[in-house]
Amino acid sequence: MTVQTTPVRLRVCLFGAVQGVGFRPFVYRLARELGLTGWVRNSTSGLTVEVEGPAEMVEAFEQRLERERPAAAVVLAREAVRLAPAGFASFEIRKSDPEQLKTAAILPDLATCELCRAELFDPANRRYLYPFINCTNCGPRHTIVLDIPYDRPNTTMRHFALCPACRQEYTDPGDRRFHAQPVACPVCGPRLEGATIRQAAQALAEGGIVALKGIGGFQLLVDARQPEAVARLRQRKHREAKPFALMMPSLEMVRRYCELSPAEQRLLESPAAPIVLLRRRGGGDLAENVAPDSPYLGVMLPYSPLHHLLMAAFPFPVVATSGNRSDEPIAIRNEEAQQRLCRIADAFVMHDRPIARPCDDSVVFWLRGRESVLRRARGYAPLPVRVRKELPRVLAVGGHLKNTVAIAVGGQIYLSQHIGDLDTLEARQAFERAIEDLCRLYSFRPELVACDLHPDYASTVWALRSGLPLVAVQHHHAHAAACAAENDVQGPYLAVCWDGSGYGPDGTVWGGEFFVAEDNRFERVAHLRPFRLPGGEAAVREGWRSAASLLWEVFGARDLPPTICRMLERGINAPVTTSVGRLFDAVASLAAVARQSRFEGQAAMRLEREIGGLETDEAYPLPDGDWEPLVRRVVEDVEAGCAKAWIAARFHNALVEWMIAVALRYGLPQVVLSGGVFQNRYLVERAAARLEARGFTVFTHQRVPPNDGGLALGQAVLAGG
Repeated sequence: MTVQTTPVRLRVCLFGAVQGVGFRPFVYRLARELGLTGWVRNSTSGLTVEVEGPAEMVEAFEQRLERERPAAAVVLAREAVRLAPAGFASFEIRKSDPEQLKTAAILPDLATCELCRAELFDPANRRYLYPFINCTNCGPRHTIVLDIPYDRPNTTMRHFALCPACRQEYTDPGDRRFHAQPVACPVCGPRLEGATIRQAAQALAEGGIVALKGIGGFQLLVDARQPEAVARLRQRKHREAKPFALMMPSLEMVRRYCELSPAEQRLLESPAAPIVLLRRRGGGDLAENVAPDSPYLGVMLPYSPLHHLLMAAFPFPVVATSGNRSDEPIAIRNEEAQQRLCRIADAFVMHDRPIARPCDDSVVFWLRGRESVLRRARGYAPLPVRVRKELPRVLAVGGHLKNTVAIAVGGQIYLSQHIGDLDTLEARQAFERAIEDLCRLYSFRPELVACDLHPDYASTVWALRSGLPLVAVQHHHAHAAACAAENDVQGPYLAVCWDGSGYGPDGTVWGGEFFVAEDNRFERVAHLRPFRLPGGEAAVREGWRSAASLLWEVFGARDLPPTICRMLERGINAPVTTSVGRLFDAVASLAAVARQSRFEGQAAMRLEREIGGLETDEAYPLPDGDWEPLVRRVVEDVEAGCAKAWIAARFHNALVEWMIAVALRYGLPQVVLSGGVFQNRYLVERAAARLEARGFTVFTHQRVPPNDGGLALGQAVLAGG
């Protein structure tokens, strides 16, 4: 006798980056294999699937859906419910649902996959040497999408009509290019314009500067082995000393110039393909002016077919930096690039695939056994951060430096790609376009706007003019809340927030703060002893001014410029600060490591580099954040001819010991570290290890930068109550 069993119907809703990764064809094949009926479709909130059949097959489907889903997918939330049987006749892929609230995470741009790389260099393949090869596992996503859901008509590929061969792949559920929205070939897809790959390689070999249109905008390339060429790029780009990123053709070449751990190799080879900060090896033929002050080299591998082709033609390290002049946004259109970069580049490699929005290269490094993002852009943006509470519709506009913006949609906060400093008109216009773009993409109408407490930040000025209800968030509160949110910290914690500057409620410049915090409650419980910054903003660039202020406080006016002494005596153009960042500048100047900084953090970077491989527990005294005994000891060591490495190490260790003292005083088991100072690997790793040895749980940033690039997240969380 045949036993009749009632079929089971299961609905699964997946929220996150689940579109454009081959999820629908994966579900289709899995359901057919298990003999289930039903449907799957993209929606504006993610992906929804319903399957129906015998209970054991439905259970197997649910387990394998979790275990075998596409590697590039990021599932942020999952809902599964049992429903009454619907009697589906077969399993099908349904059209996307455009009606619901737009909360689907757009997938970041993905580096060229292994299969596409093999086809790219296969003479028998119809896409041989085609610079726009891609599939569901790789290629542009965030930089081509115009609207949600992520379908070809909603991307910048909509003007490229598919040829019969590409259409066959695009419509075949069994093909890895099924519904790969950027799919194309030499017959029907985008084409190169301007210089050829061979001409670009020749220009690089001759010391020329090449402007190449990448995934998210133009890049400026130059042979990294030629110091004259690198110097010429610095002069034309107006970037005096800040380290350049490098692109290297292979892991073997990376190992030639850098120390590379297995974890760092995984970062380089990941679909995000970021710039990874690696410890440099000694010697080699790289130009010293590529990264003169950093203990690291920022390295990435080729991540687009165009990069792979160029690296095959020119298999040497190249500087690969943003296609702009300093403080300007990256160029994304051909005509714009030719106009703005004509006095920088000697050759242009362009193409006719439009870029929907600029997206710079991300920067990460391996810290405390995990990935830590320092610049969040290509490969990471715009994946959201999910928080436990439902937030009102908040638009957070970030800070003035390293700006990003964010929107809160329910329990998810979507951060924009890195926008940059807002010092120029062009940068502020890019900031406004990013707000418009993010809001339009998610059909988002903000109910309120969150900004920094500083009244003169360009982002704050925009917020004040927006006409929306305003929530001003103190700079360091936002830093702490961002780190706590991305780590899902629950309950009270001690926040250590150190950076260069942030506007304090008392009108002074904060930057060396400790808070006891929980949810939206913050209490400032400790801070660095205040000192003055003679010359105000000039002291940010000229660390000797901070050093002079400390010397004046400790030793009086001896051997100091009279003008500086008058400023300090009268408090004229000498604002008060508690900034650890400025203390770094002062110690770097006192130790003759750096008297001034030509870019943000240069002096601190040099001071960290001085430590080298020195290992010591010796620390200068810094009782309760009082820097006076520290300054006396630094001056004594300098006068005694002490090696700079020892001064640098003792200074870093002093900061660590201060953190431990405050943590022990308040006894909270959770400690959060945030702010630009915590881009310092030596400081973070030593502080975390020492605190954890005392029983504390330490939280540092991972997917959101510790610098001002993370402020928008913290603002959104705090403004949402």
